[in-house]
Amino acid sequence: MSPLPDAASLGAWSLLVTSFVIGLSGAVMPGPVLAVTVTHAARQGVMAGPLVVLGHAILEAALLAALVLGLAPVLTQPTVAGIIGGVGALILVWLAWGMFKALPGLSLELEQGKTRAAGPVRDGILLSLANPYWSLWWATVGLSLTALALETPLGWWGLVVFYLGHISADFVWYLFVSLVVAKGRRFINDKAYRGLVGVCAGFLFFFAIYFGWFAWEQLGGA
Repeated sequence: MSPLPDAASLGAWSLLVTSFVIGLSGAVMPGPVLAVTVTHAARQGVMAGPLVVLGHAILEAALLAALVLGLAPVLTQPTVAGIIGGVGALILVWLAWGMFKALPGLSLELEQGKTRAAGPVRDGILLSLANPYWSLWWATVGLSLTALALETPLGWWGLVVFYLGHISADFVWYLFVSLVVAKGRRFINDKAYRGLVGVCAGFLFFFAIYFGWFAWEQLGGA
């Protein structure tokens, strides 16, 4: 039995809630986007999370359009998935190394000013591209949800509702994460802050190794 509801029974609100719940189940899982969101929120405040999600949303809108135009069979090919994983591993190493190099000079007092939108938005795009499981999720589960949305009585509007529900889940979760981190800054000194950034950079290195192994397997090296 399919875990997804029947398309004919879905109205706008049902599709919105379905998309939100499925999207939230993925958003709450730890990953590179969470690590970078924590780092940006500690430096730049509550808006860091929504800005990271904005970059993520821009890329997801482009990928959703590409899936509708027939990109899914390409993304599910092992060679393509392996290349995405390999490039993703390199991007994560680059981001993590930059964070490690910046550690000695990091200070909450120096960085509590105006949020620099380019950094979080850029990282939202890069970290989505870096994650091979993101593109594979969209090529499989995401494509199924896309087809479901298009087959509802809403037609093409169903695709808009699905996208809004899905991206709202990311927005709500990462806004919550940013709020918790940013409001806790008064309890964090510079030493603890550097430790937090160091841990986040370590997570990025871990995911780089994980994605690299994924690429090795997909390309037939294992």
